[in-house]
Amino acid sequence: MATPEDTSATTLLLVDDERSLREPLVDYLVGQGFVVLEAESAAAARSLLREHRADLALVDIMMPGEDGLSLTRHLIEAQKLPTILLTAMGEATDRIVGLEIGADDYVTKPFEPRELVARIRSVLRRAGRHSPEREDEDAPYLFEGWLLDPLKQRLTDPEGAVIPISTAEFRMLRAFLDHPRAVLDRDRLLDMVQGREAHLFDRAVDNQVSRLRRKIEEDSRHPQFIQTVRGGGYRFAADVTRTTSG
Repeated sequence: MATPEDTSATTLLLVDDERSLREPLVDYLVGQGFVVLEAESAAAARSLLREHRADLALVDIMMPGEDGLSLTRHLIEAQKLPTILLTAMGEATDRIVGLEIGADDYVTKPFEPRELVARIRSVLRRAGRHSPEREDEDAPYLFEGWLLDPLKQRLTDPEGAVIPISTAEFRMLRAFLDHPRAVLDRDRLLDMVQGREAHLFDRAVDNQVSRLRRKIEEDSRHPQFIQTVRGGGYRFAADVTRTTSG
């Protein structure tokens, strides 16, 4: 098992005061090949970082004492550490503040550990840092016989026919394929597809999803892949793998 002294392993700093969440999550992340430093408070996290290095931090926003946003600002400005926020459903304003001060991503509690690992690996790729089983950024995506080639922005159906897609449709599909089985709300999809500087509205996401469904669904009125989650957004309901590029 990897330890904090193992310089070849990717080390995560998990900061959360909820022991019932922290301990099973540590077990899961270790099982995925990460080294995990546990901290129940911002003060404990600062102490750990004086003795150990980390490649990415997972920070709960609501903690007693110094809150997660204050710690996140320190991690980004002083430690140059990629950071993912762990937030509760009602913390929309805090999520926005966290992203504005430089947090790389967020997940909303309760979350699936698989979704969190996908977010971790995505942030590590963008930051140019190593992660276990790191995927080639340009490797094609495979799902249920379909293939999306990021380099050529080309979508191929299970029979091998090329399905024309626009740049917006490509970005939307790639966002879903990067987060399979995760619930993505409209704000998050806008961030990933258009960027936070875009002045768009929720309906733009719905329209793009509708167009994409017409390309990949057998029956767009009863979608198999892009499913609507009531009050939550959308979920890509298929397993996704990456092939070796080149």
